[in-house]
Amino acid sequence: MSKRDNPRLWEKVNKDGKNKRSNHSVGRDGRLQRDSSPKPSRGSGMRAAKPAGAAKGGQSGRTARAAAARTQTRQLAEPELNPNLIIGRNPVTEAIKSGRSIDKILMQKDAEGSAKKIASMARENGLTLQYVDKIALDKLCPGRPHQGVAAYVAAKDYADLDDIFDAAADRGEDPLIVLLDGLEDPHNLGAVLRSCDGAGAHGVVIPARRAVGLTETVAKASAGAIEYVPVVKVTNLGQCVDKLKERGVWIAAVDMDGENYSDAQLTGPLALVIGGEGQGVSQTVRNKADYIVSIPMKGRVNSLNASNAAAILLYEVDRQRTLAKE
Repeated sequence: MSKRDNPRLWEKVNKDGKNKRSNHSVGRDGRLQRDSSPKPSRGSGMRAAKPAGAAKGGQSGRTARAAAARTQTRQLAEPELNPNLIIGRNPVTEAIKSGRSIDKILMQKDAEGSAKKIASMARENGLTLQYVDKIALDKLCPGRPHQGVAAYVAAKDYADLDDIFDAAADRGEDPLIVLLDGLEDPHNLGAVLRSCDGAGAHGVVIPARRAVGLTETVAKASAGAIEYVPVVKVTNLGQCVDKLKERGVWIAAVDMDGENYSDAQLTGPLALVIGGEGQGVSQTVRNKADYIVSIPMKGRVNSLNASNAAAILLYEVDRQRTLAKE
């Protein structure tokens, strides 16, 4: 007979009817009784019984969590598209039909079918069309079905030259326009727009090719000035200069070997030509300018950032116009 079956154990019980040493209950026959209550878990409290169907539900929960984790990983792995980029044949077609401002259309070189119709629409609307290899579009639209067509749209609609002249007339001022000859840095363009707004310029003109357009980066760099300064995009900057001169606007190109800007006459209807990074003002536009002005440099660097040069000239124009009114 084992110890737990010893009838004499019933004599060694406490007031709760349990054995004093083992704390087990003692039956009428003196034998120790097994505790039928569930054993406590190592944590605080008792372990709850698993409800029916819990295994199946738990498996479903784990599957859902795993699927959500895979989706999140895939989303993090895919780079975000440029907010100014629309892809696919139908979206690009509708953008052209709606008259939305489009900076450039990229088309796969061997694209067929409706792509040819898009190319025809682009030419009819005077839009810039560039043919590229499929690999270029794949890199531009990673993991997206571009169908051989993509387009960069402007963050804000472009204006017309008449809008600039109307803005000057509404303020009772002579037109002050900034012509950007091949500016490619969006931060520079945004800074120029900011200076134009601060100095009271009436608008900016940019070329359609080999120059930055009104991208989201430009909008951010302008600190909101993009909403108040009209921007005109032209196919030929030289022809635009001719049109401005026909309307009585003087053209002052900013270059290194010109007259000191502080000595130049910068009152009256005026258009300032600011060259792009590295190249400066093109020879064609320079030849059409009425005069050349320069900013003297006293250091070892012989040129200024395009947006800095624009700011200096714009505030000099404002200074001279203010003095002329007094």
